[in-house]
Amino acid sequence: MSMNYSSYLQHPVFKVASEIVTEEGLEAYVIGGYVRDLILGRPSKDIDIVVVGNGLDLAEKCAKKLRVKKVSLFQRFGTAQFVYKDLEVEFVGARKESYRSDSRKPVVEDGTLQDDQNRRDFTINALALSLHKDSFGDLIDPFGGMEDLENQVIRTPLEPAKTYSDDPLRMMRAVRFASQLNFKIERKSLEAISENAHRLEIISRERIMDEFNKIVLSNPPSRGIKLLYATKLLHEFFPEMVKLQGIENRNGKAHKDNFYHTLEVLDNISEKTDNLWLRWAAILHDIAKPPTKRFDEKVGWTFHGHEDLGARMVPKIFKRLKLPLDHKMKYVQKLVRLHLRPIALVKGHVTDSAVRRLLFEAGDDIEDLMLLCNADITSKNEFKVKRYKKNFEIVEQKLRAVEEKDRVRNFQPPVSGDLIMKTFDLKPCHEIGVIKSRIKEAILEGEIENDADQAYKLMLEIGEEIGLKISGKAEQ
Repeated sequence: MSMNYSSYLQHPVFKVASEIVTEEGLEAYVIGGYVRDLILGRPSKDIDIVVVGNGLDLAEKCAKKLRVKKVSLFQRFGTAQFVYKDLEVEFVGARKESYRSDSRKPVVEDGTLQDDQNRRDFTINALALSLHKDSFGDLIDPFGGMEDLENQVIRTPLEPAKTYSDDPLRMMRAVRFASQLNFKIERKSLEAISENAHRLEIISRERIMDEFNKIVLSNPPSRGIKLLYATKLLHEFFPEMVKLQGIENRNGKAHKDNFYHTLEVLDNISEKTDNLWLRWAAILHDIAKPPTKRFDEKVGWTFHGHEDLGARMVPKIFKRLKLPLDHKMKYVQKLVRLHLRPIALVKGHVTDSAVRRLLFEAGDDIEDLMLLCNADITSKNEFKVKRYKKNFEIVEQKLRAVEEKDRVRNFQPPVSGDLIMKTFDLKPCHEIGVIKSRIKEAILEGEIENDADQAYKLMLEIGEEIGLKISGKAEQ
């Protein structure tokens, strides 16, 4: 018995497309992710319509009826796009594809609906709904995609080894869909991915990272990253993360597995935020533990300085992975460098001076830093976790109190370089930096308040101490 989903196709785009398709005796279908998400009840903003014949003509006629002024035509690829209200609609002619071993770009020729469904990556993405009036909403499902949706399985329409070898990006997409939808990848597919993992080398870093970032933004992200690790895909593009895995035991002393700890921190922070770059800070916070690992007979395993080395590794990793080398990278770098600082405050006595310095260095990212540090508290010992969390609350209260009193977040010294030059009749020189630095230290140490009058007075004292004379033109 055929299944009909006409009640799902109420959007004006489908009504207009159906009228034109029926009038002109065409074959056209809604296909792919939109159909999948429609059946799963997930929101979707992208409609793909496949036409047996010329997709560009149908796109222009639909746009005219919907009063859409701008249609983007891509003659070379046989595709057309326009935006209607909240949806992006793409039209493409049905096509048949064949691949060369050294490229994921296929040789394309016109094809039937069946050819087009054969070239799809997964059975759940090969589902199509007819737009012709006589069969409007009928489901065409040649590969059992509906059954796979019900059983929550990722499976390829054709032989998985060929599917993944032809276009290796599909391996990343398989893991991404498994992670986003909480589906499992069927056994033959998993085996084929492991066998073809090395083929990822022909895919651009940008395309790989686009899929990886979608995995990082899924919940929980650890599910997808564990699949990437198990299939050896992660080894192909992110060896620094792979090196975190493993436990070394010496003289009965072992360290924790930093790979699985990192995934736990990532999952913890993902419960609190959808900020991709804060999630990246969780991924990279311990990235330098392998190169800083040392064994000390008295204390066991140490990772001294991993936060500083990790911060220095961030730009190199971002550059190699083709991630943005802008404020996003600097934000991740800052959080990696500072991630131990609040934990040090929790362990020791919380002084105003230490809190001021943390506020000064973290600036507006202090809340994100505290989220990262809270997520970093992982232990099987529940009592230990509770104690740490309670101490963290004390640090957060102290942060609020000191910030309210001293206003040192995004701190700018109340005495400017211009004022120092004018007061002592100086040109730009080393002494100006000395005075500004000592005033900043005095405020952070609580010796004076973050106040212009107190800072000016200290400036005069420092100037006298280092042998500077006040200019006759100087004014407070």
